[in-house]
Amino acid sequence: MSWFRAMAAILMLCSGLAGIGLAQTSPAPPQPLPQEQFDALVEAVKKAVADELKAQGAPPKAAPAKPASASPPDDDQPNLLGALGQQLSKVFAGMPLLVNSLAELPRVLDESPTGGSSTGRFFSILLVTLITALAVEATLRAVLTRLKVRLAANAAPEKGVRSLIYLGLLALLDALPVLGLWLAGQLILTPSFTVAALQQRLAYTALTALLIWRVYALVMRLIVRPDLPAARLCEIDDSEAHHLYQRVLAVLLLIIFFRFMMSLLIAIATPDSAIAASRFVFTPIGLAALIWLVIASKKAAAQWLGGLGRVARFAAFIGRHWIGVAVSFIIALYVTQVYGVLSGHSDVPTALLLTLNLVVGLLLFETLLQAFVRRLDSQLAGVTPASTMPTLADVVARCIRVAVLIGVIVLVSESWVVNVLGLVDASAWAHMTRESRTAGITLFAAFVAWEMFRYVTDSYMRRHLLGEPSSTATRVGTLMPLLRVTVAIVLAIVAVLIALENIGVNITPLLAGASVLGLAVSFGSQALVKDIVSGIFYLTDDAFRVGEFIDCGAAKGTVESFTLRSVRLRSQNGQIHTIPFGELGQVTNFSRDWAGVDFNLRFARDTDLVKLRKATEKISADIMEVPELKDMLLEPLKMKGIAEVADNALVVRFKFVARPGNPGTVQNEAMSRMLRAFPELGIEFAK
Repeated sequence: MSWFRAMAAILMLCSGLAGIGLAQTSPAPPQPLPQEQFDALVEAVKKAVADELKAQGAPPKAAPAKPASASPPDDDQPNLLGALGQQLSKVFAGMPLLVNSLAELPRVLDESPTGGSSTGRFFSILLVTLITALAVEATLRAVLTRLKVRLAANAAPEKGVRSLIYLGLLALLDALPVLGLWLAGQLILTPSFTVAALQQRLAYTALTALLIWRVYALVMRLIVRPDLPAARLCEIDDSEAHHLYQRVLAVLLLIIFFRFMMSLLIAIATPDSAIAASRFVFTPIGLAALIWLVIASKKAAAQWLGGLGRVARFAAFIGRHWIGVAVSFIIALYVTQVYGVLSGHSDVPTALLLTLNLVVGLLLFETLLQAFVRRLDSQLAGVTPASTMPTLADVVARCIRVAVLIGVIVLVSESWVVNVLGLVDASAWAHMTRESRTAGITLFAAFVAWEMFRYVTDSYMRRHLLGEPSSTATRVGTLMPLLRVTVAIVLAIVAVLIALENIGVNITPLLAGASVLGLAVSFGSQALVKDIVSGIFYLTDDAFRVGEFIDCGAAKGTVESFTLRSVRLRSQNGQIHTIPFGELGQVTNFSRDWAGVDFNLRFARDTDLVKLRKATEKISADIMEVPELKDMLLEPLKMKGIAEVADNALVVRFKFVARPGNPGTVQNEAMSRMLRAFPELGIEFAK
């Protein structure tokens, strides 16, 4: 051939040149070929190679490749839409394979040639097993109904902690029928399929699917309790509880049946394209069923989530926008399922199932947590369920809720970011979580410390104020806001600095910068430092408290609030005065401990003072019978004596001691009674 002839010519030429060089006796180097002959030789070789490749049907050799740094042509860029289109074509091409696989199912399941059961006998045994297992469960539930009704009467929240014991007994009685279902299925399947073959695997897979359905039903029954309202853990009426329970079971049965069909197709070695086609068919049906469940359960979801929303804000938001949030979530799951089918990602169904289970599990966890806390509150408050004041159980539940929410977010993020989307590989994700774990624990510990501090201070303030129900002007109430702000700032700064150090950030420049800033503020703002220091000493001396009426020379009024730098006073006419502590000066407190009120009345010159004194004592005793005024009075109304003797009158002084705040109320009541009672007793006022 021409290609071989060209190569032979090249070899002969090389050997000839070598022979000439060896035959020469002179050591001079050989003379090079003329340029015209060399070019002609190269062209001849190229033409011979091209002819040979053309004769063999191969395309001519492309031009020399560009350097590696050059960008590839646009045609070589990956076309995502094209890849998805090819995968979609593969899915549609798998439809006939799916139909053929289902049609071949009776033949594949027939194990009679190898000593096993035929297809008809296999399905008969499987059907009898499932029906018998369900019958055993229903029978056990019916037998235990009366006992559960008696136990449910003591499981109401009003029973306190004791109700938790009865809830546990009810859960145990509800679990026994499910256990009976599993044992009945095992007793039938074990002797029926002794050969470890395809039929045995599918039979146990079907029984497991039935068990999973009944376990989901058990969990739903423990929460909703359609037949035992006293033991119901969520806030939902009887009718909606019954309908919600039935709808959820129906949709779960459909989804679990689809999962079983997928397991069946995989077990009989169905091609991958047919598996993808089955997912493409089953997913829209499941989507429609879930959307129907969301719309049909709108009222039940509003009641359930509305009850949870009093504590968990996310539940209240979902309850107000139930259809929009739930349908959007389901459609997002469906879109990702379609993406997994078209892109060939096998981890998408697993991520979908994990996400759905975690979201539903989070809802059930919040329901159980609030039911538990409600019963603890009932025990602490006597017979009142879910007391309005925060308790230690509420604080612990809030911390647990945050920890569980963080865990759910991490699991869902890992499932989608690593396994589905592939944005980060597993090793990088593990390294990132390992680096941030300590920082997250530090921030969570700071959150727990803050919650416990706030609970302790609230409890102390409530106990302290119980002794003085009529006064809000306490030293604790005055100092506590400032103390809380200080503790919150310290906790936040320390936690953030530790977290930054844990993730590898050098905090030394931050500390140095903060020190320099503090020095600059202290030297450049002497008035600010004076105000802060003066305020600290005023508060240390307990010069005033929130709610007290003071006079500081520049202004007077009721103390409404204060900061590190200034105090706010509300005057009697409603104006607000903001006075820096450095300019406050002398403080006169009109609301501390007690307030003595003196007032004078003018009587006729011939008034019987003994009779006047007895009448005053009678009026004082009557005032002390009024509950509102009795709590305000520290010393009763008394006649102190003659203050002045005028030309036509005796000026008599009266006095009483009351709690600070509003002694004018007692004075007005006393003078009103005097004006009515004295003339009736013959005691005349001066004209």
